[in-house]
Amino acid sequence: MHLSQRAKLISPSPTLALDAKAKAMAAEGIAVISFGVGEPDFDTPANIRSAAIQAVDAGFTRYTAAAGIDDLRKAVCARLKANFDEEYQPNQIVVSNGAKHSLYNAFTVLLDEGDEAILPTPCWVSYTELIKLAGGIPVLVHASEDNEFLMTPQEFEEAITPKTRVLVLNSPSNPTGGVYCAENLREIARICVAHQIYVVADEIYAQLLYDGREYTSISSFGPEIKDLTIVINGVSKSYAMTGWRIGYSASHPTLAKAMGDLQSHVTSNPNSIAQKAAIEALNGPQESIEAMRVEFEQRRNKMVEMINNIPGFSAGIPGGAFYVFANISGVLGKNIRGVTIAGSTDLADLILKEVNVAVVPGIAFERDEFLRFSYATSMVNIQEGLERIAALLQES
Repeated sequence: MHLSQRAKLISPSPTLALDAKAKAMAAEGIAVISFGVGEPDFDTPANIRSAAIQAVDAGFTRYTAAAGIDDLRKAVCARLKANFDEEYQPNQIVVSNGAKHSLYNAFTVLLDEGDEAILPTPCWVSYTELIKLAGGIPVLVHASEDNEFLMTPQEFEEAITPKTRVLVLNSPSNPTGGVYCAENLREIARICVAHQIYVVADEIYAQLLYDGREYTSISSFGPEIKDLTIVINGVSKSYAMTGWRIGYSASHPTLAKAMGDLQSHVTSNPNSIAQKAAIEALNGPQESIEAMRVEFEQRRNKMVEMINNIPGFSAGIPGGAFYVFANISGVLGKNIRGVTIAGSTDLADLILKEVNVAVVPGIAFERDEFLRFSYATSMVNIQEGLERIAALLQES
């Protein structure tokens, strides 16, 4: 069977593979606790669900404009202004089938074969694959745990070559929850402008910040960096709408037109009914976000406390998103129930097999000495799941 070289380069998503395995075990009646896929466990708010039902009843089930309906693009502009004081016009917005689709659009219109994209690690699993799909070369910059896994301006500048075209900036971060401060962003923006490097700024977790933090977008440091930035966001995380598949990008009109033209051939429009639901999400009451954020912060505190009491584990306090990236160096090399733990995959497999808890191996995020835990699950599950892991590791 012939496959293209591009297809051969792509690896499946380890987070989705893990989620599928955990769900298959649950379907067999096994009491699996999942700290795997990053998906809020809250229901989509009732007003948003009602808007979708009304769209169906009104027969809003046909093709729309490829880049999204005008009312939704206007709603995106209004929400970006209200949340982050960022000014955009509807012709700068492209609504896509999830933020992952928006990222695909961005990399495809920015990268030629052999162009380099600088990617701080640990990083979300799909960035490297999407860059390769676009013909680009991921250049990984190892961000230190001592610096909350955040790339410094100096590290960024040292990674730049004549082939550098794009910087990928994810804040708050998946998998670490790290949040870039304004001071570092300002300096990174200066470097990007000096070298004319585009920024793909994934801000999907921007409304999930803790400890009183306020969000700063790299696009806010003047018109020059704004013209070089494609902001990526969506409704999946903030409004518990992962399955609705509505993401969006905000960028210079020339970039937006290119992404809209690309999308018109690849997928046509995003789901018409989900677009109507997204308008209600963005324009309607916002209290559900704060309620979810407060609950996530409490869960974060509990998870970090319990992880730091597990033998061989340690974890800092993430500033955003809903992940804890736990250092497992103290477990590596040990033998547990006949298995020698050589890396994160060995440990994740053992934990799932022996105590029915799903975690994501850090190697998926380019760091093998870590595991990622999602606290987008109940406090009861956090308590029970981490107690199971602690009991297993006490045997080593």
